[in-house]
Amino acid sequence: VQLVESGGGLVQPGGSLRLSCAASGFTFSNFFMRWYRQAPGKERELVASIGSTGSWTNYADSVKGRFTISRDNTRNTVTLQMNSLKPEDTAVYYCHARPGGMDYWGKGTLVTVSS
Repeated sequence: VQLVESGGGLVQPGGSLRLSCAASGFTFSNFFMRWYRQAPGKERELVASIGSTGSWTNYADSVKGRFTISRDNTRNTVTLQMNSLKPEDTAVYYCHARPGGMDYWGKGTLVTVSS
């Protein structure tokens, strides 16, 4: 199983970023996918989840209405569109999958929201 995130960077408050995660090594279309984030000095937290078909999604209260998770089962990718970014969104963002009952994580992509 391999999960590779991309799309992080530096953005001003109020700006947007689109994160992508390319998955391989398992039957992507069978599994939920999730985005987590970890800010400096804080525990990793769940940001957004998406069901196997993409019809079900769920978000942390802190990002609801600003972030959108989606997936493309033909390309084995999951994305996180982040709008109206705030300084408190600064974190390393991780893609997560749990095929076969085991947790798999990407290496993460850093998002910095600062003026």
